[in-house]
Amino acid sequence: MNSIRLVADEKPSGGVGAIVPLILPDLKNRYGRRAARLRQLAEGHPMADYLRFAAGIAEAQQQVAEALPLPAALVATLPARLGGPLPPLDATSLPRERHWRELLQGLLERLPAAANPAVAHTLTGLRGCDGIALERLADALLAGDYLVVGSDRAPFLWAALSLYWTQLAAQLPASGQARVGEGRQCCPVCGGAPVASVIRGGAQSGLRYLHCGLCESRWHMVRTKCSNCEEGGRLDYWSLDSEQAAIRAESCGDCNSYLKVLHEDRDPQLEVIADDLASLALDAEVERQGFYRSGLNPFLFPG
Repeated sequence: MNSIRLVADEKPSGGVGAIVPLILPDLKNRYGRRAARLRQLAEGHPMADYLRFAAGIAEAQQQVAEALPLPAALVATLPARLGGPLPPLDATSLPRERHWRELLQGLLERLPAAANPAVAHTLTGLRGCDGIALERLADALLAGDYLVVGSDRAPFLWAALSLYWTQLAAQLPASGQARVGEGRQCCPVCGGAPVASVIRGGAQSGLRYLHCGLCESRWHMVRTKCSNCEEGGRLDYWSLDSEQAAIRAESCGDCNSYLKVLHEDRDPQLEVIADDLASLALDAEVERQGFYRSGLNPFLFPG
């Protein structure tokens, strides 16, 4: 069980040096900034076409987020979800409302015409799916059955599901309360896996937070433990540049996993999903050393 618990209407005590256990997402220009960063990273990049493809999805997410906010009736259900044994927005048990399918429809309407015939075929197929088929695909995707969904459909479905969960998380009338214990591998809001670690700058300089790939919440985790197994005796750090690189990978010799570490304190322009996607050369080197990635980028689904 995660040792960060969400509590209703209780704010953490402030003060200089106070550690905020949980940072809920802010929807203001979240996806617009991601799209801009992806386009910036695409310049001269070997993956330029795919980074621009991801930017198009992020731009559509921003437009839909502004056009289709979370309905008031859904907001009203959130307080009752606090206080249970599971994360309040647990992805495997939360009843999904049709709003997520409306978000998907909005995304599909706003995505630019695909020059790639395979992508165009995928979009046409998703537009033709009925509600039952979409719910089955969503169940499979959230359960990690990527082969059932296919890597062609997964980024579009996840874009809608993630926007849905992020809208919910942004409206939670709660804050995080740290308790003694372990269990911080998964998001305390939705139970999702982290995309990467982020070392914060500014007033929270040096603190590490894990960034959820589903609801985009961030939760605190000490830097001396593996983000996957929470052991701390066999951690190593890898980079393609130097020890002071803004993007490194943390590997663990106990569980043989790794996760990226993005240093916002070294480069405030970093955007966790965009920069994680654009640094796959680092993944390749670490995986060559025998480590497997413990997180998942929403633009990189197997299957």
